[in-house]
Amino acid sequence: MLVVMKAHATEEEVRAVCEKIESLGYRAHSIPGAQRTAIGITGNQGPVQAGGLDELPGVAEVIRVSKPYKLVSRDVKEDDTVIKFGSATIGGRDLAIVGGPCAIESREQAFAVAAVVHKAGAQFFRGGAYKPRTSPYSFQGLGLEGLKIMAEVRDRFGLKIVTEAIDNESLDLVEEYADIIQIGARNMQNFSLLRRAGKAKKPVLLKRGMAATLEEFLMAAEYLMSEGNYNVILCERGVRTFADHTRNTLDLSVVPAVQRLSHLPILVDPSHGTGKRDKVLPLSRAAVAVGADGLLIEVHHDPDRALSDGMQSIYPEQFDELMTEIRQMAAILHRNVPQPVGSAQTATVR
Repeated sequence: MLVVMKAHATEEEVRAVCEKIESLGYRAHSIPGAQRTAIGITGNQGPVQAGGLDELPGVAEVIRVSKPYKLVSRDVKEDDTVIKFGSATIGGRDLAIVGGPCAIESREQAFAVAAVVHKAGAQFFRGGAYKPRTSPYSFQGLGLEGLKIMAEVRDRFGLKIVTEAIDNESLDLVEEYADIIQIGARNMQNFSLLRRAGKAKKPVLLKRGMAATLEEFLMAAEYLMSEGNYNVILCERGVRTFADHTRNTLDLSVVPAVQRLSHLPILVDPSHGTGKRDKVLPLSRAAVAVGADGLLIEVHHDPDRALSDGMQSIYPEQFDELMTEIRQMAAILHRNVPQPVGSAQTATVR
């Protein structure tokens, strides 16, 4: 059930409705929008009894939500969610570009790649401190040392840090050091981890599982939001199909599908989505064209010697080329992309 408040409802009226919902044994989720505040109701095992909610001051209407996901739905919030990180944002008109290596291998490597990403104009830095690998003998990441290196990257370049948590223990540390907590494809339906991330104070980037349907993807996001974390970012990273010319099949059709059903921003990861360096740039352009809110791109200064996923990491000059191309596309699509560091041009497209 969804309680829609009147456009001019006061904070006291919203609070009174939330208290009434909780007195009925449910959980209230107040989600402000541009024109109105909506209050989602969860915690029910069956149909919610209105209990006179529609008669409370400030209430415009009470709506029954038929979809299994509620808080992620546009029924609850019509406006697109925009998550702010100081001057950087994810969602809305801004295209968020997240660049960096698959894994943090050393301080020198991280700083070399961060310098490239920063100079090209990206505002977010990706890198794995904890790496869930198919083989137990593959490089598993530097752990806490990797997190500390990324914190140094943030201090030096001002980049916001995106990195993955693979379990509850690592999530505690990731929450302490990162700006965005990533939940990887293998953990999309790790419900205990989702619930823990839902209690975190940092935004969560949720990657689609390798065989997840759209509904399963949105339901995983619902787990996060049901615990009170409303700063959720979705990410398409490819699904497994019979195709063998790419590592995965990048499902760009999910972008407009998500945007029709949900207010949450959605990014695209063409590096994991293709697994091949020569396909990253064309699929990045396609992702921007189809309406993605940003890109996750693996960049490495020496990918042939990378300890993780070097074959899908692009070279610094390719990242520069990509940033130039998507700026040109952004002008047509009425989106904003930051200019290179040191550029005299403004970063905003009107």
